[in-house]
Amino acid sequence: MEDFKKIFYENQAMSIIRKLESRHMEGYYCADSAQAQEKILELIGSGSKSVAYGGSMTIDHMGIKEKITEAGHRLIIREDYKTPEEKKECNALQINADTFLMSTNAITLDGELINIDGRGNRVAYLIYGPEQVIVVAGMNKVVTNVEEGIDRVHNMASPPNTVRLGCDTPCAKTGRCAGCLKNTICCEIVITRASMIPNRIKVILVGEELGY
Repeated sequence: MEDFKKIFYENQAMSIIRKLESRHMEGYYCADSAQAQEKILELIGSGSKSVAYGGSMTIDHMGIKEKITEAGHRLIIREDYKTPEEKKECNALQINADTFLMSTNAITLDGELINIDGRGNRVAYLIYGPEQVIVVAGMNKVVTNVEEGIDRVHNMASPPNTVRLGCDTPCAKTGRCAGCLKNTICCEIVITRASMIPNRIKVILVGEELGY
């Protein structure tokens, strides 16, 4: 990456971090995924902690799940819970986890988090439950305002996700949102303006393009 773009990313991230502080969220900047991995493990803390995660290409591409288990923490692997009874057990473990790890679909220059979900489990744990939430986002997720963020999710993030998940939606075929209701993965829209519990939500901005 060109040096000037790295400087731009860091400068922009520091401005967002100041806005996050005013919204009672902690913000950090990491130049790359390797630094972000170290910061995630630092924030999870020492000892054996329970760690859950939401569906995220950013998290998957970083390889952080392996690092978490290597560090001796209990990673709640939601894909291992298959039956209805097992899924209920998984839900209980996730909502009571020490840390919930996720990305965000977009983050505004003013520090607002924008997320659109299907079943809503990811945004549910962002809002309530786990002791702390660590949000990891590449600088490609930065948008000017909430409206731009919602548009980004509909037209930049959801279409490739529907292709990945094999969804029969218009955006999977055209690459553009059609406001569909059938088979949609855009059911819940959550704008996080602030954290009522100070510093429960921690946002790591990464100077790379990560995820959709």
